[in-house]
Amino acid sequence: MPDSASRPNELAIDDVAKSIQIPACPVLLANLQQELMHEDPDPRKVASIISRDVAMSATLLRTANSAFYGLKRKAETVEQAIAFIGMTQCASIMMGLIARKTLNTTGPVLTRFWDVSDKRAMAMSLLARKLRVATPDIAHTFGLFCDIGIPLLLNRFPDYTETLKLANDAIDERFTTVEDRRHRTCHATIGALLAKNWGLSADVAMAIRLHHEYEVITDNITPDLIKSLVALSLVVEKIIQDYQHQNRHAEWEKGGAFAMDALGINVDELEDLTEELHRRFDEAG
Repeated sequence: MPDSASRPNELAIDDVAKSIQIPACPVLLANLQQELMHEDPDPRKVASIISRDVAMSATLLRTANSAFYGLKRKAETVEQAIAFIGMTQCASIMMGLIARKTLNTTGPVLTRFWDVSDKRAMAMSLLARKLRVATPDIAHTFGLFCDIGIPLLLNRFPDYTETLKLANDAIDERFTTVEDRRHRTCHATIGALLAKNWGLSADVAMAIRLHHEYEVITDNITPDLIKSLVALSLVVEKIIQDYQHQNRHAEWEKGGAFAMDALGINVDELEDLTEELHRRFDEAG
């Protein structure tokens, strides 16, 4: 695992985390998780919980009918969407929407943030299925939440937008090191804490904590699922940046080779995946 000396001490993390006021798990999400924890969850009860919120229902139907799922027939009800794409995948989609509503974050930077989060989650779910390196629902959930600490830090620190620019341009140091130096915490730490508070799996929380520490992809200690999620997120991030015509890939330069090796893909295969995802982004609108 990465050297703990490179991280701020735990007391400092606790102090900053308390000042950021990480929100408690929303009631709607808690109710959904409670039903899904049953040995044999009832699709009708899950549909009933989701249907209580018009925005959640509409988002689920729109997502289920998007190009990323390629369904042969369109889902017309929440129950059909659950039947077509599965309860765990539906729950992951709902988590993202609940997070967006709960954090109550707006503005141009955050509009872009949520757009990227949605694209990342859908793309990671598709690639996880195609490359057989993780279950689609775990990949989707991680894709939604891996950067969830960013809107919280934007709300807490007036100069965090500048921090993001510095971190995105940093070639010779870790993204989270820039954050730690300026704010005594980072979005990976805060995101992992929120994941824990909201009852996400321990694997997702760990992957969130480590997703800028690319050395874990090649170590002999980190679980394979965590490595796969970190590698997948890096590949998808580059594909999204290419789609948005962003020419600077600092994070890819740091860990891209590790990610491709871990996922067992070469340059030609990466190009094929890029073309497929760009097409699906276009179709999804």
